[in-house]
Amino acid sequence: MRNLILFISKYSYFFLFLLFEVFAFYILFLNNNFQGASFLNSTNAITGGLYSKYSEWTDYLNLKEVNQALAEENNRLQGRQLSSYTPLFENEIVLNDSILQLKYVFLNTKVVNNSTHRQNNYLTLNTGSLNGVKAGMGVIGPNGVIGVVKNVSEHYAAVLSLLHRSAKISVKLQSSNYFGSLQWDGGNYRFGKVEDIPKHVQLNIGDTIVTSGYSATFPEGIATAVIEEFTPIQGDNFYDIKVKFLTDFKNLSQLYVVKNIYRTEQEALENLTEEAHD
Repeated sequence: MRNLILFISKYSYFFLFLLFEVFAFYILFLNNNFQGASFLNSTNAITGGLYSKYSEWTDYLNLKEVNQALAEENNRLQGRQLSSYTPLFENEIVLNDSILQLKYVFLNTKVVNNSTHRQNNYLTLNTGSLNGVKAGMGVIGPNGVIGVVKNVSEHYAAVLSLLHRSAKISVKLQSSNYFGSLQWDGGNYRFGKVEDIPKHVQLNIGDTIVTSGYSATFPEGIATAVIEEFTPIQGDNFYDIKVKFLTDFKNLSQLYVVKNIYRTEQEALENLTEEAHD
């Protein structure tokens, strides 16, 4: 305390000068509109810049909550798409008002582990059986098919990635509805191939490849890849088609597990039919 008093006493003239300066500026700004407006504009610019920086910082800290909110909103939007519903029929006539019934439910999830450099790649999700996830369910992202759930524990799910040599997805050309199968060729993680498209089909670079809806795993019409190049296979009736995945598999975060409500019914009927013809 004594040192503080000595310090103030030593610099008392300087502090007195500052006090008079502040008072003088106050009188100046109070009685002169131009100077007052200039001062307010300057302080507003400074405080505005500080508030802007503070807002940017708080926005950065809230990215996790924002991403979660966006994932939940996307989940709701996925569930509202027409491809998530199936038409109901009455007396073998399609009703003109297009009565629909929910067929697919989407569960948002997050990637906690992922690989792209192996010949057979997997990823791990932070949702499991307690969330209703089961083996065989499809997994999609904002830009297309990711893979199929292979194994499930209470809190996690292991997914067989599309970047797996045994992964094969039923797809079709968006422009013509000709269907084939999409799979990875084991090379660059950004590219794959589509098989079983006949030579007589009109193809163009950039054509979109979408899910066919012919399996119980994925809804129809999910854009997954685009044609990069194609050549007719010598001595065969099909094309050799190279495609580029719309998904960057090295940049996966928020995904969706697809639950087909009618999957059990569909597969039971298909298995019964196959057994009848064996």
